[in-house]
Amino acid sequence: SSPHLVQVRERIRINGQPISKELFSKYFWLVYNRLEETKDRAHGSMPAYFRFLTIMAFHVFLQEKVDLAVVEVGIGGAYDCTNIIRTPVVCGISSLGIDHTSILGDTMEKIAWQKGGIFKPGVPAFTVAQPERPLEVLRDRARERECPLYLCPELDAFEDGGQALALGLAGTHQRSNAALALQLARTWLQRRGCWGLEELKDVLPGTPLAGRPVPLAPTFRPTDAMIQGLRDTEWLGRTQVLPHGAVTWYLDGAHTTSSVQACVRWFRQAALCRDPPHGGSEVRVLLFNATGDRDTAALLKLLVPCHFDYAVFCPNFTEVSVAGNADQQNFNMTVENALTRCLENQRTWTRLLEEKGGQDPWLPAPLRAGGLLQPAPTRGTLLLVPPAPRPLNSPALVFPCLAQALRWVAQGRDPQLAAPAATGAHPHPAASSGAVLLREAAAIHVLVTGSLHLVGGVLRLLDPTLSQ
Repeated sequence: SSPHLVQVRERIRINGQPISKELFSKYFWLVYNRLEETKDRAHGSMPAYFRFLTIMAFHVFLQEKVDLAVVEVGIGGAYDCTNIIRTPVVCGISSLGIDHTSILGDTMEKIAWQKGGIFKPGVPAFTVAQPERPLEVLRDRARERECPLYLCPELDAFEDGGQALALGLAGTHQRSNAALALQLARTWLQRRGCWGLEELKDVLPGTPLAGRPVPLAPTFRPTDAMIQGLRDTEWLGRTQVLPHGAVTWYLDGAHTTSSVQACVRWFRQAALCRDPPHGGSEVRVLLFNATGDRDTAALLKLLVPCHFDYAVFCPNFTEVSVAGNADQQNFNMTVENALTRCLENQRTWTRLLEEKGGQDPWLPAPLRAGGLLQPAPTRGTLLLVPPAPRPLNSPALVFPCLAQALRWVAQGRDPQLAAPAATGAHPHPAASSGAVLLREAAAIHVLVTGSLHLVGGVLRLLDPTLSQ
């Protein structure tokens, strides 16, 4: 699976665990040296990063004699380097979204065409509920490739006798992923002769499909192992909550319009619907970054209704210098480019708040930079002028790295993070006033989203055991 969050070894797992450092090193050099020895001397070059790791993963699985390999497509499908498997047992396509438009196309239909490129003759495939036109594209691709395609019933349909299926992953959008996982697992078990039910029947041309472009797969009763598997599933960086004392971190690597919408629904349910803390204020912080060709303005606009007191933008670098940590380094992005993007996001966020100021009861209109704060003689702290229900109205700050951003947000109140240095490192008025409010708050809720690489960098700092 990709991308990794903390260590590259996460991409190649056996029995759910990343392969050991020893195995990774052994197979890396074996594959690397074999490729180096056999490449065309005149025109050959080594495979790029993702392609190399894909070749290496297949080699690891063959050498370690795994029974079943679950291979996640990198980008798209039709032209992805994982698409060299000629006869997989089964294929699955989860909910489609607009992403990687420079490679896959700028419409859902074009992206559906690319995704349908993994269909194989005679190999059953499953997908979940999709918009009508993209689903029709998937259907046409399946017919063209003589692949039987089925639509997964909703997860509720598997709940026999009113017994709700519990998921280890939060968020309603994970229920369609779970329904897809059940169908894929069942198909593999059938092929292995481990399931008492009959095989899926091919749907003949002309069969009425009750208004659906794709036939509905039959439901079945999940086994006890499946029920436990759904309940015990953990996937770092997706709808993950890390409570660290007064600071609660909400991590979700959403980076498309549809996934950020799902993230907002989850965050509002997980954090904003809680009872407010007794005897103190609650501060909400957004930590955001996005990479690639994504429309960050569109993503940020979806996050405005969460009413953040602060928006913090920083690159996906854990420290200002990333030289000692190759796993977290993006070799396609310079520090200057990354910071320029953060400054653009800061300006976008400020503009979005100004546009919303006239219609949002949290925000006075218009926002005035630099003129918002004055000392309160009774407490000696900084308060908003004019008075408002929230402590401060979403100033946007940029930090050069994650370590500095997290230390500022936590203000020494997360045991995993040191307090920020008191040497004037945050000259911005919003940063100094925010430090007071963060230190005094009874609860700090931090949503980290926009990039899986950002989430990975945050996890590396908040949970050092992941680096071992």
